[in-house]
Amino acid sequence: MKIGDKIRIIGLPNGLQDGEMKTKSLFESCVARIFPIVGIKPVPEIGSELLELQVGEVLGHPPYMHVIWIEREFVKVIEGSK
Repeated sequence: MKIGDKIRIIGLPNGLQDGEMKTKSLFESCVARIFPIVGIKPVPEIGSELLELQVGEVLGHPPYMHVIWIEREFVKVIEGSK
């Protein structure tokens, strides 16, 4: 996976909660939707990378207004989007 690839969110990380930021609800609203990868951040502590997705459109805002970071295991690359 690389920046610019389009991915579909296919699952949710464990432990998400709906506090003040409504994180769990936002992630749930993103499942099955397609987003381009806008950033990739290595996280050696978990032995993986986090993918940055701009998801503002899910909440009716411009995409850049809301961002989530998600592990690769919860997304699938959309073939032909590279």
